[in-house]
Amino acid sequence: MQPIISTEDLSRWYNAGKRDEVRAVDRVSLRIEKGEWAVFGGPSGSGKTTLLGLIGTLDRPTRGKVLLRGKDVTGFSDVELSRIRRTEIGIVFQDFHLLRGIAAWENVAYPLIPAGIGSKQRYARATSLMERLDLGERINHSPEQLSGGEQQRIAIARALINAPSILIADEPTSNIDASSVQALLELLQQLQREGKTILVSSHDPVFKDYGDVRFCLERGALAEVVRAQRSP
Repeated sequence: MQPIISTEDLSRWYNAGKRDEVRAVDRVSLRIEKGEWAVFGGPSGSGKTTLLGLIGTLDRPTRGKVLLRGKDVTGFSDVELSRIRRTEIGIVFQDFHLLRGIAAWENVAYPLIPAGIGSKQRYARATSLMERLDLGERINHSPEQLSGGEQQRIAIARALINAPSILIADEPTSNIDASSVQALLELLQQLQREGKTILVSSHDPVFKDYGDVRFCLERGALAEVVRAQRSP
């Protein structure tokens, strides 16, 4: 079966060929099946965030390929990649990247604007999703009025607003408290049950008991791949 995501010899080098060359991602080849939960582990600076940025089409590789459903997207134009991020991939950034000073629902609905969806429909879709994530009482709050866990759920709702098949979360437990971590894990489990493919980067040991496959990175290279043993 064709994987939903695969990479071939994927590399991202900074100052390539120079004395201070940094190989943030170095010749990584991997595959992720549709509906899998993949965890990218490794110490700080191992290349997890850079690798997810390449897979999420936020950055372009120095060499190698990113394939979505078998199609090499490496040479796609910026417009084509933007369309992929808008329709196929939802991204939750480590620092959330919420727009301050505007209502939470407007943050959630923001990705709908380029699609030409009117304000009434944006409001309806955003608030429906927020209700599902237990944010119904925070619809008109601005990000600075929300807790870290609430801000993260707003960021997740924004990533889900276009119903992407792939959800990418970079270090999702780094800016939330312990009580919010368990809620996050339960939400990711639910999203996977609904058919989402989940990619999470984290050095948090809480993820050792979660996911279907773990990719361990060291100095930008893929050091180990561990697939979970499932009961028959």
